Amino acid sequence: MRNTIVARVALGALLATATGCTGLGGISESLGESIASQRDPEIVRDGAPSYLILADTLARRSPDDAGAQFTAGRLYGTYAGSFVEDPERRRILSQTAYDYARSGLCLRLEEVCAALDGRFPAFLTAVTDTVEDEDDAEGLYRFAAVWASWMQARSDDYAALADLPKLEAAFDRVLELSPEIDDGFAHVYKGVLLAQRPASLGGKPEEARAHFERAIEISNGRNLMAKALFAENYARLVYDRELHDRLVTEVIEADPEAGDLTLSNRLAQERAGELRASADSFF
Repeated sequence: MRNTIVARVALGALLATATGCTGLGGISESLGESIASQRDPEIVRDGAPSYLILADTLARRSPDDAGAQFTAGRLYGTYAGSFVEDPERRRILSQTAYDYARSGLCLRLEEVCAALDGRFPAFLTAVTDTVEDEDDAEGLYRFAAVWASWMQARSDDYAALADLPKLEAAFDRVLELSPEIDDGFAHVYKGVLLAQRPASLGGKPEEARAHFERAIEISNGRNLMAKALFAENYARLVYDRELHDRLVTEVIEADPEAGDLTLSNRLAQERAGELRASADSFF
């Protein structure tokens, strides 16, 4: 099972719910919410192609509806990041996800969209100056989550990874304006990004820990993916076996039923089982 920037964050964060969507966008949002609340990951794995076709149809029929575009992007990104192992297929699907999410971003935040392909200073200025409130942050977050999945599918492409500072800047702005968005998943993303390297190589594991702990606090412990990724990305990085085993046990023994976190929690429990099984060989 791959240990990546976003492969394990993808499902919960990409299925973040949004408010204020109507028409076809509203139907598309309801589809995303229904999938996120699903108790059985196998149903989603088996039914995902049908979900994608439906989301694709809704997005194509409503090109000016940001909600429909974002939802199609999330569902394609979720499927690519969580259920597809073939690298080439993952790249193709994540590109579709990115294209839809970028369309949503351009409808919601034109200046940020226009700065996407430019240099970092211009992008940072656009994010800082034009993303002004929680509604703006929600749109930026929905794009950034899909962008992270797209980038992960290209983890061997240095040109794609060159935009990592832009991605981090996007998450930083989201956390400034809406720190509790999506049951703490924005903090989970930030924590995983900060924990990619040990402190000796420029990583910031203690800052990462703070973000994981904040995500758990925001969700009142309901976000089991935050705990699983805390164990995998921080506890293993610093070789803290006691913390690792405590977090893994808490995830496995928890009740996963938690509204739109249910499916994410089920997948977190699967990952926690894998972490428990490999702990003796790792530590």
